Amino acid sequence: MTVRLIVRSFSELCITVGALIVLFVVYLLFWTGITADNAADHQIDDLHRQWSHSATAPPRTAPGPGTASPSGQAPAAPPAPAAYRAGKPFAVMYIPRLGGHWSRPVLQNTAVGTLQRGLGHYTGTARLGATGNFAVAGHRRTYGDPFKDFPKLRPGDAVVLTDGTTWFTYRIDKKPYLTVPSDTGVIAPVPVKSGFQGAGRYLTLTTCDPEWGSSHRLIAWGHLDSTQPVTKGKPTALRG
Repeated sequence: MTVRLIVRSFSELCITVGALIVLFVVYLLFWTGITADNAADHQIDDLHRQWSHSATAPPRTAPGPGTASPSGQAPAAPPAPAAYRAGKPFAVMYIPRLGGHWSRPVLQNTAVGTLQRGLGHYTGTARLGATGNFAVAGHRRTYGDPFKDFPKLRPGDAVVLTDGTTWFTYRIDKKPYLTVPSDTGVIAPVPVKSGFQGAGRYLTLTTCDPEWGSSHRLIAWGHLDSTQPVTKGKPTALRG
């Protein structure tokens, strides 16, 4: 009787553990994707509202050349761009190679909660479009699978971003490079092993490898190819 009870209890435990594993897999494959997609859409909607408000706000009139301010002093230099706010979106990224409708918000920092809502900009790397290395991380799998097809990137592929005023078109320079998580040189101002020589306006994209692991990192490097105001419409890379 005791043996039968033990076997029954063990069987029930196995069924319970199996059910929990199935539920966890469903959570990873399905539910995190739904929540991440909803969160990403919300971030993009917030950005569009901010940009729309900025576009309709009355412009600030700057004094003309040689014009003194009311106090008689020379006009002040224009203010520096506002710092990116931790965990907040500041741009939208488009990569045609990853799908005609692929777009993701780019948020500041690469904290766990940030990457669950979009892509994360590495703190300390260059601003969008600036000299240096604009470096961005994203999940390969789970949380919307933003970089699931990362290995498909090829030289010449466009990575287009906008901050609401300007389109920035970067071009990938080589196939994704495999390295380890400790290889932080890949996001240096001049990325190590990228082949770039000297200062420039670079892009680094990073994600995990293999698809369901994190033992390695896949890296894609690119350079800023062109910019244009949003008032001139979408760049050529997005018109197809």
